[in-house]
Amino acid sequence: MKAYETVIGLEVHAELATESKMFSPAINEFGGSPNTHVHPVCLGLPGTLPVVNGKAIELGIRLGLALNCSINRCVFARKNYFYPDMPKDYQISQYDRPLNTDGFVDLPSGTRVRIERAHLEEDTGKSTHIGTSGRIHGADYSLVDYNRAGVPLIEIVSHPDIRTAEDAKSYVQELRAVLVAVGASDGKMEEGSLRVDANVSVRPIGSSELRTRCEIKNVNSLRSLGRAIQYEANRHIELYEAGERPMQETRHWDEEAGRSRAGRSKEEAEDYRYFDDPDLVVIEPSDEWVEEIRVSLPVLPAQLRSEMIGLGADPIVAATVTGRGLGALVLEATRSGADLARALTHAQNNIDPESVGSLTADGLTELIKMEMAGALTATQAKAVLAELVEVGGDAADIAAAKGFEAMDNAELEAMLDGIIADHPDEWARFRSGESKLQGFFTGQIMKATRGQADGKVVNRLLQSKK
Repeated sequence: MKAYETVIGLEVHAELATESKMFSPAINEFGGSPNTHVHPVCLGLPGTLPVVNGKAIELGIRLGLALNCSINRCVFARKNYFYPDMPKDYQISQYDRPLNTDGFVDLPSGTRVRIERAHLEEDTGKSTHIGTSGRIHGADYSLVDYNRAGVPLIEIVSHPDIRTAEDAKSYVQELRAVLVAVGASDGKMEEGSLRVDANVSVRPIGSSELRTRCEIKNVNSLRSLGRAIQYEANRHIELYEAGERPMQETRHWDEEAGRSRAGRSKEEAEDYRYFDDPDLVVIEPSDEWVEEIRVSLPVLPAQLRSEMIGLGADPIVAATVTGRGLGALVLEATRSGADLARALTHAQNNIDPESVGSLTADGLTELIKMEMAGALTATQAKAVLAELVEVGGDAADIAAAKGFEAMDNAELEAMLDGIIADHPDEWARFRSGESKLQGFFTGQIMKATRGQADGKVVNRLLQSKK
């Protein structure tokens, strides 16, 4: 690897958070019984005509502005290809005149990744191949679900500016955070609403040549993305070192086997026989509409991250919290007087970004102030936080209702003395340097107080008696 560098370009597909599909009134919703979220238009029935979803255009513009793109007059085209899970056997997409062009994203590491385009299109259906292979080759038969066919997609195409698997993962995390922040998508990779195709090649260090690339299709987790890129780069290097060259092709990532497998030879644009869709009008966003959308954008993840770092947050923690979509909550609580480090800890470990529920910045602030004042232990604070998420309310009232009261230090010390007396051998070993026994005594105190003791106070008492 030392003699080569990896060249990576990513195509990120995000399903847009509209109520209906891209060109039909069928519901846009994950799941459902197969072939129930359908309509004559997305089934490609004769005599039907598509109509552009205005909300999808708006969300596309919101994302384009957030990614520093130019917003353009755009045209929808027919991309002709044999889609077994697309009823009309072509996809409506954007080709030479996309909505968004020439943007960029700055990663937490400082790397800038240029965005070539972010264009709108429709998703395909889903095929399930029944048989031992799980793929169409060797399948006994296939089932097709058209629920996803026609769902609005935005495809974000980067320039080949990424050089490492870690930066590739960071780029996808940043895109996901932006998508969620502007309300364009829920970004759930586990549900397929965010998928990544990775174009990978290698070249000698110092070279500017763009060598033959392979496209790894539909990677659906960050871990898989990193592994797939590393595997593919190593495969290319082995070919070059053996005097061979990789073929330009699409490949599929096999997570269980930890390797990519050949798919089909990679088509070029002319193979798709693009032409303007005669049933759809040109989209010309007015300057006034674009500006109206621009002023409605929220503070973006990069700005939130920068502000947290300016207040003293660890850059990696700040990136993680903003990537989870909790940066705004943390900063609002901090501005209200919450301790930043404690707010970041809760956001990183104790708050599920998918179910913030009734938790408000004021509620989080009050909780952290009680915790920092010693009125709540870390364990008690987690319990109160869970209640704030579930039903909201006042942190002090929840703590009182649960019987959480700060223990008197004298009472705690007397209890600790009794535990030491009951375990003289363990105490002697602890005093002689067996540090792991600190956890034993802390655990005994927590058990005796039913978790109400403050672990930090217990540890201080143990050290003072040692």
